[in-house]
Amino acid sequence: MNIEKQYQEDHSVKLIVEIDQDKMNVYKRRAATKIASRGNIAGFRPGKAPYEIVVRTYGDPAITEQAVDLLIDAEYNNILKEADINPGAAGTLESVDSLTPPKFTFRVPLAPEVDLGEYHSIRKAYEWTAPEQADFDKAMEDLRQMYATTENVDRPIEVGDYVLVDVKSETSELNRTGFATFVRKEDRDTEWPYNGFAKELAGLKAGESKTITHEFPVDWEVEELKGKTAEIEVTVKTVRGVTLPDLDDEFAKMTGAGETIDALTEAVRNDVKAKSQADYDDKYFVELIEQIKATATIKYHEHTLEHEGEHVLSDLSNRLAQQSMDLDTYFKVRKTTREQFIAEEVNPVARKRLERGLILDEIVRKENIQLDNDMLDAEYNNTLNSLAQQGMDFSKIRGGKKGQKELSQSIAMDAASRVMTQQALNMIKSIAMGEYKPVEEKAIEEEVVEAESAQEESAPVESEQEKPAE
Repeated sequence: MNIEKQYQEDHSVKLIVEIDQDKMNVYKRRAATKIASRGNIAGFRPGKAPYEIVVRTYGDPAITEQAVDLLIDAEYNNILKEADINPGAAGTLESVDSLTPPKFTFRVPLAPEVDLGEYHSIRKAYEWTAPEQADFDKAMEDLRQMYATTENVDRPIEVGDYVLVDVKSETSELNRTGFATFVRKEDRDTEWPYNGFAKELAGLKAGESKTITHEFPVDWEVEELKGKTAEIEVTVKTVRGVTLPDLDDEFAKMTGAGETIDALTEAVRNDVKAKSQADYDDKYFVELIEQIKATATIKYHEHTLEHEGEHVLSDLSNRLAQQSMDLDTYFKVRKTTREQFIAEEVNPVARKRLERGLILDEIVRKENIQLDNDMLDAEYNNTLNSLAQQGMDFSKIRGGKKGQKELSQSIAMDAASRVMTQQALNMIKSIAMGEYKPVEEKAIEEEVVEAESAQEESAPVESEQEKPAE
């Protein structure tokens, strides 16, 4: 076959393929046999009628159309191989240019390509600092709040109380009946309807009301409240005081994090430290990958972005399902359409995820990073333990042993993906900090250390009798 390649600006390629006429004739005869086997030609058993009889009965166009389908199904992979094309998705038959000789034009999306540029020259300091004592104290207080008990109190609202209120306003988005809020000492971005709202109720008692005037900024996230000054009438229905548990061994046992208050304190300290570093890492690696991307060249077909967008939508759908909501309802609540939501919100997220993944995959390839089995085992076991703590009974998995095996393989694949991603992140971090060593060099160093350690362990220990006389 003769193949002409025409690369397109959208990271696809046109393949203009001319097939040998004799090969086409072979597929026409196969097509005639297939057509005849499905039909009924007088005087012949299904599929046994001569080629010429089938042509007279069904017509050459019908046989040719079937032959083209058979040829493409059988030869498409050979066409890609001979054209030396690495496809990123299934191609399409764009046109049948000729039948004598057979000539077809295919459009094939190409697999993504990444040129990382001079990524070894990128530098970025890693400046995470451990949390302060105030951060640990706050975490412990939050934990005490989780296990606190409440009771109705007949006194004015104080910081630390839970309050049930009715909220009325001419702005419908602010109306609430039986709305529960917590009067926090510190502001939180998640407080409804704005930071510091609950603290403005301090001093009121059950049955009392207060009118609050609040001006929302022009960049407020709720469209109907942007730049609006609203009057909010709040009526207190119930005030519940909070009794916090004492910081003792009984409290530690209550949380399940240890048998003693010291063990609980250590667990909280480790958790705060881990979350602090994870938050810093998230920001650090986002910025670092953006630096790499600024000097890199990334090419991919729109189909690849659409595929990543489907994953983004699927993740959103799963989260909404946990709230008993589907995507169509979500679009109505957001006052948008599926197409608009994909264009404005899904695609930007999908593009960032896709390009981040492509960069890390290329790091893995260029640096020859191999999967660390110890890290994989740890990640796999952590996932199993987490699922068990969430109440999953592996003995009751649907499908019996086959279902358990499939679940285990799925968990292992996800764990392997996370471990490989972490290894790639560790690699670009070492590069950015000027501590880079090729994988091969690090492996040699580790082997030397292991050999020296083994030699030290196997060295004989001199007994008192064997010691030389002083």
